[in-house]
Amino acid sequence: MRILRALGLTFLLTLMFAVASSADDAALRQIITKFATAKGFPAIEAVVRELGTTGDPAVEKVLNALSEGNLYVRKSDNGVFIGKESGASASLFEPLSGEPAAEAQKAEITKIRVNNGLRGTIRDVLGTLTLGSDDPKVRLAAATTMFKNPDADAIPALDAAIAKETAAAVKTRMQDARASAVLVSDLPEAEKLAAIDLLGKRGDRDTVSLLTGFQANAQGALKDAAGAAVEHINSTLTLWQAGQNVWYGVSLGSVLLLAAIGLAITFGVMGVINMAHGEMVMLGAYTTFVVQEVIRSHAPGLFDWSLAIALPLAFLVAGSVGLAIERGIIRFLYGRPLETLLATWGVSLILQQAVRTIFGPTNREVGNPSWMSGAFDLGQLAITWNRLWILVFALCVFAVLLYVMKRTSWGLQMRAVTANRRMAASMGIRTPWVDALTFALGSGIAGIAGVALSQIDNVSPNLGQGYIIDSFMVVVFGGVGNLWGTLVGAMSLGILNKFLEPYAGAVLGKILVLVLIILFIQKRPRGLFALKGRAVEA
Repeated sequence: MRILRALGLTFLLTLMFAVASSADDAALRQIITKFATAKGFPAIEAVVRELGTTGDPAVEKVLNALSEGNLYVRKSDNGVFIGKESGASASLFEPLSGEPAAEAQKAEITKIRVNNGLRGTIRDVLGTLTLGSDDPKVRLAAATTMFKNPDADAIPALDAAIAKETAAAVKTRMQDARASAVLVSDLPEAEKLAAIDLLGKRGDRDTVSLLTGFQANAQGALKDAAGAAVEHINSTLTLWQAGQNVWYGVSLGSVLLLAAIGLAITFGVMGVINMAHGEMVMLGAYTTFVVQEVIRSHAPGLFDWSLAIALPLAFLVAGSVGLAIERGIIRFLYGRPLETLLATWGVSLILQQAVRTIFGPTNREVGNPSWMSGAFDLGQLAITWNRLWILVFALCVFAVLLYVMKRTSWGLQMRAVTANRRMAASMGIRTPWVDALTFALGSGIAGIAGVALSQIDNVSPNLGQGYIIDSFMVVVFGGVGNLWGTLVGAMSLGILNKFLEPYAGAVLGKILVLVLIILFIQKRPRGLFALKGRAVEA
């Protein structure tokens, strides 16, 4: 008996919902039929707004069709349909359900015309409809659109949405949208002053544009309040811009750190001016390209792991090439820095031409994994994921290298050779192999730097040339062979570059940085953090 009662109750509720739904559809259809008799754009706009006041998402299909010019009136019965033209005829669809209705000749139907102003109204109405979406992201996007396109008629819909909203971030954005709508409404001055105060706390560039436009047409207290809010926001934005420049500088510094840290080891331990260091970076970038091409062809599902796979391979490729260069060329030129410079420069040209022969002279595409794509906002700072991950990666490489140098026997041997090569050799350290493995390590680190740089720069045979001069500047400024000096030097030069660029331009900014480094070296020839040791002091 209880089961029968439950079934009966379920049937009754279903029937009630069906009747209510039919009643709602009937009311919507009655409004939609008004398009057939609406003459002129103002009359059509009135029907659009009436549909918007229903708050029913079902009207979205009709309004989209109207905006796209696909809403028609059948002359025989003034029925309104969504149409799709094909030659001399058209397929008609129900405006709410989208189900096929009939076929008609073009002569039997009339298209409802729209203009840009009407399309803007439709866009605003659709925005109010999506305020009731179940998806918070959709509601947030709707509120953002309504903030940028304020409409006084949207205030009631916003009030209703704000009252129901439970997500704090979405509710705040809706309140901002309501404040922008208040500014273009006929509401009392007190409400507009409250709206200006609320928008002044938002403090972004969109708000400045909105309040500046309002200020131009306002008078009295409203004009003064808008002007004060704009001035306050601009002063805040100036601080945020300085913070953005610092972030850009740290981001550039992380790139310089990756490019220079390997050079700091080889230059500091061996005293070799390696002009082929940039080509080690290039080899790492091309290794990443090859890995991604193989993954695209044979295992697309592993693409997000492409960089993790490329890192050890890039280290091995660049490190092996570096070891071959040291054993084949550089070990015969120790003590002759000019000849070493010329020899490594020649090697760099050979490597560039080899890459051009194998891969071609054009840029190669290296994709971003999903976890390195996109950006996010931190206050008024725009931070891209790829730059943030490169910063984290650079600091991890620095920490690992610092551990190797300070906590391993090989690092102890490297530091001993740096401090006093002859004494280290007399203690049984095989300095030639320390040199070879150190050069291979520096080249390998340059290779993994190329993996990171492939995510933010063009992968081409000339990739390394853009970083070799900056790398030498970082090493000399920080102190030859000192890892902490390389870190501080990279970050300092990166931030200095980004603060000079807005005033001097990118090229002149780099020239000014170079001049400042030259002046600094005149006072401190050994850089910020000079190495200690008898060989250095001799």
